[in-house]
Amino acid sequence: MITQTEHYKEASRYAPGGVHASVRVNQAIGRPVYVQKAKGGRIWDIEGTEYIDMCCAHGAGLLGNAHPAIDEALRKATEVGYANAFETMYHYELAKKLCECVPCADMIRFVSAGTEATMHLIRVCRGYTGKNKIIRIEGHFHGYHEMIYIGGQPPENAFARNRVHPYIESAGIPQIFADLIIPVPFNDIDALTKAVQENKDDTALVILEPINFNSGGIMPEPGYLEYLREITQKNGIVLFFDEIQSAFKNSVGGVQSDFGVVPDVCTIGKAIGGGFPLSAFCGKKEIMDHVKPIGNVQHSGTFNAALAPIWTGLAFVDEAVKPEFYAKLHELGARLYSGFDAIIEKYEANMLIPRYGARFNILLGRKTPAVKYEDTFCHSRETMFELIRGMMAHGIYLHDYGGGPAHHGYSVQHTPEDIDCVLSAFEHTIKSLKDQGKI
Repeated sequence: MITQTEHYKEASRYAPGGVHASVRVNQAIGRPVYVQKAKGGRIWDIEGTEYIDMCCAHGAGLLGNAHPAIDEALRKATEVGYANAFETMYHYELAKKLCECVPCADMIRFVSAGTEATMHLIRVCRGYTGKNKIIRIEGHFHGYHEMIYIGGQPPENAFARNRVHPYIESAGIPQIFADLIIPVPFNDIDALTKAVQENKDDTALVILEPINFNSGGIMPEPGYLEYLREITQKNGIVLFFDEIQSAFKNSVGGVQSDFGVVPDVCTIGKAIGGGFPLSAFCGKKEIMDHVKPIGNVQHSGTFNAALAPIWTGLAFVDEAVKPEFYAKLHELGARLYSGFDAIIEKYEANMLIPRYGARFNILLGRKTPAVKYEDTFCHSRETMFELIRGMMAHGIYLHDYGGGPAHHGYSVQHTPEDIDCVLSAFEHTIKSLKDQGKI
């Protein structure tokens, strides 16, 4: 039997870092976890080690692994054939169901990944407004493309310059793209007002995660989303909610439904494919009508909305609208989050577990909620690595995001017993870190 380390060495000969997505390298252990099997709320690596899966496909796996409804959807897909590059009645059916779920969605287009969804929808917003600049919120993540992988999550040593010279987050992105980005802090109405007033004639959109999952689970303060809706509407700027992470985690309508603030456009994704690659961008008809062949903004691709993910998407939505779906998720969440809170209190650990529905963050170094990105600089990446290693030693897989306070979660196929195992591992790990004076 080949070991994880041996396979990592071999895989690295043919793919950079031995992976096909950079974040699959779990820095806490110095390599990826190569999985040979996944079922329910569990995964097994190639050495046969079993873990309770608290990554859940980075948020895509609300149905867990190998859900019966997804298995049945794939069987149906094989019966009708893989009619890629064609439209089918099933595309219409899923589009209709999602537009009925998402408040801002008069119309929708499917893509595979969240990065594609934000890339295309930013282009649509620019085509609709005839303007080019983007006001974005610091700490929020919207994909890896040139239009928006700028000014979002600068390292602490570059943060002070970010609002003057937006930080380019990857090599290979030309400076000219940064000239179109205006970063502002989350939950700061004054900074937002100033940015809008100074740039309204050139700004196409304001984009944000309505709940900032990607930098510690930061919640919008009361009135902030409402003010965003008001000021963008008054100034002819498109309000863009990126709900790739938040969609379906707590309800079928996402944050815009739960908070009662409806943007002009949004992206939804990951979860809607039931574990298969499917995301979407959607919005008001007057904006979406700018997409070809009705308008003049291009969005196309041979494998857009491939038929198998459309089938699994239908299966996911059919499961999600059942009353027992969110009842189960919320019941598991109540057990998990109350357990986390009790353990943190018991050991007086200097940390928080922000949460929204079936997704949670681990933020170290503070006991009060973060309000903006720089409030998370207290988070210790090295301690996070130790926490992840401790959980893995007890059979719980938390994915690593460079040691950051990013998101983890569970699915409807997790059981109360799984949750109890997670809490037991968490207590052992927190006690050990507390004894070492690290938390």
